[in-house]
Amino acid sequence: MPYKDPEIRTQYQREYKRLKRGGDCQTPSQTLVPMPFRLKTAHDVLALLAEQIQAVRDEQDAGTLEKARTIGYLAGICLRAIEAGDLAARLEALEAVLKARRVS
Repeated sequence: MPYKDPEIRTQYQREYKRLKRGGDCQTPSQTLVPMPFRLKTAHDVLALLAEQIQAVRDEQDAGTLEKARTIGYLAGICLRAIEAGDLAARLEALEAVLKARRVS
């Protein structure tokens, strides 16, 4: 983070390095995501998105328009995850066929 005042920059760097040494530094590039929430496949993404869409639908305080926008956005992400999953399955099938040809 650029600071014009060298003293403020020094204070920031000192605090940042202290947090980094302590393991509490969570800048965007170093966010610590708990292991159970790591997504590995398109199926994991779809399961998480289904859960979040249901949470949006169940939210009492959100307005209809806000819910519609959020669900529409999440549905677009779901479509991309489905396409990625289909593509991965097709690629695996193609790799299996090519391996079978090499063996023969």
